[in-house]
Amino acid sequence: MANAGPGILAIWNDVAPGRDADFNEWFQGEHLEERLAVPGFLYGRRHQAISGGAGYFNFYLVASPAVLTSQPYLERLNNPTPMTRMIMADVFKNMNRTLCHRTSRRGAMRGAYAATVRFNDAPDERVLATLLDELLTDINIVSGEIWLAVDAAGQPLTQEEKLRGGDRKINGALMVDTLRQADAEALGARLTKQFPQGEVGVFRVLCQLGHGEAFAT
Repeated sequence: MANAGPGILAIWNDVAPGRDADFNEWFQGEHLEERLAVPGFLYGRRHQAISGGAGYFNFYLVASPAVLTSQPYLERLNNPTPMTRMIMADVFKNMNRTLCHRTSRRGAMRGAYAATVRFNDAPDERVLATLLDELLTDINIVSGEIWLAVDAAGQPLTQEEKLRGGDRKINGALMVDTLRQADAEALGARLTKQFPQGEVGVFRVLCQLGHGEAFAT
């Protein structure tokens, strides 16, 4: 089951004090379009924290996890633009970046807010799937996804990661989209109680970019 479905690049990070403007200019002025130009990248979305342990969260949906170790993508990672080089070295803090399989998705829509749970130990996928089925009975919760980490063995250390000083990894994650902030915050409180070993965050969507029907897949 862990090998089914498309790939996800899941990223949580903080930003150096006073550098949010630089981060925003880079992400929306260069980075998001650059990544979506890589073959196999279908959709990207960035978020800012309302609560939780990371200031920002973004993810990319790709055709398969193999896209994230493909030659065109690695070429990009190993040849960062001048602005990317500066952001990676000076602005990113507490980087948590993991290549994942998306093993489950419930719901046809995407929301304006999201709650995430990061698992450092392998999560019980059956528990998460049952939870999603329950949550999606609420009209204010529009979709949810389960992500399981790809085996990190053999994944190369790229120039971008070297500039960041290394990245943390997760074993899996749950992401749930809601219509409104209050629903996301209530869900975040519930997830914190249900998964005390997880790292829960609540986020607002800042922007998104995708190809064709990838926005809803």
